[in-house]
Amino acid sequence: MPLPRSLRARLLLAFLVVIGATLGTVAVATLLVGPGYFAEAMGHLPGDPMGEAMDAATRAAFNEAMQRALVAATVIAVVSATVVSLAVAARIAGPIGALAAAARRIAGGHYAERVPVAEPDEFGEMATSFNEMASSLEATERRRLQLVGDVAHELRTPLTTLDGYLEGLEDRVIAPSDETWRLLRAETARLTRMVNDLSELWRAEVRQLPLTIEVVDVAAVAREVGDRFVPQAQPRGINLDLPASAAMAVGDRDRIAQIVSNYLSNAFRHAPDGSRVAVATSSVDGVVTLSVRDEGPGLAPEQLDAVFERFYRVDPARSRAAGGSGIGLAIVRALAEAMGGRAWAESAGLGRGAMFFLVLPAE
Repeated sequence: MPLPRSLRARLLLAFLVVIGATLGTVAVATLLVGPGYFAEAMGHLPGDPMGEAMDAATRAAFNEAMQRALVAATVIAVVSATVVSLAVAARIAGPIGALAAAARRIAGGHYAERVPVAEPDEFGEMATSFNEMASSLEATERRRLQLVGDVAHELRTPLTTLDGYLEGLEDRVIAPSDETWRLLRAETARLTRMVNDLSELWRAEVRQLPLTIEVVDVAAVAREVGDRFVPQAQPRGINLDLPASAAMAVGDRDRIAQIVSNYLSNAFRHAPDGSRVAVATSSVDGVVTLSVRDEGPGLAPEQLDAVFERFYRVDPARSRAAGGSGIGLAIVRALAEAMGGRAWAESAGLGRGAMFFLVLPAE
């Protein structure tokens, strides 16, 4: 006979089985062992005719009384078991049913679904964990939708430019010239760069980016990358400070250089002329920290983590052509985590500059 699938029915069956076993034990003890103790307690001795007659009568009365008592106890136990099992099942099945219903709604795409947390017990912990999972799924879906929209928006601009110029060339409205070809070439390069950045970001986030892990002097890498920015700093009067002391970390040399280059590009993009950009390294407590500080417009508290999101712009008015693809810092964070480190930003507030950090395991 298959077991019932309902939790309430299973709990009731379990209670009834326990009651049946208990009553069976009591019945055996009462009806088989009890009469002997009862006769001994009544003082009926063997060989006494009067005692034997009284013993038979009292034993029959005792057995009848015990049977009635067992029937009454059975009825009371079954009723009690039914009430208790229903109450316990409602206490257990209620939260489980709510979780199952919420899970079905989330599976249907309603990621804002949450379940109430009634009490701080095991069910409360389960509901809290479920709500955290639902929040994570909702945030992931929101980022996915935002990414699809951002990619479509970012690709639309260069594609529109290319389509307009190609149509003009086809209709002979625009005369082919070196400037026209340079513009078309720049737009295709922009598309290629964006697609490559997206591909690299995806591979870094899913840990499919090839890495050559070795001992690297992060300070030396920072100096090599910084030297490439000196021609850009001098005309603007920006003072570029680079680290002198060695800082040995474990990571991929090329990826560390890519991170430093991204940080410096971001700093030079926002640093005012005549300001200072400082790159520093330190090695403390088994980790190597690299920081890039600028004296630009700074970041608000809510922007510190948002700048590492895909396509996020501190200044929405800045165009992608002037402000980069908007994927660089997202790649930085993914690369840092792929190398066993992390990346984050700090700022004292708007108008007070910003610092971008990279932490890697020390040698």
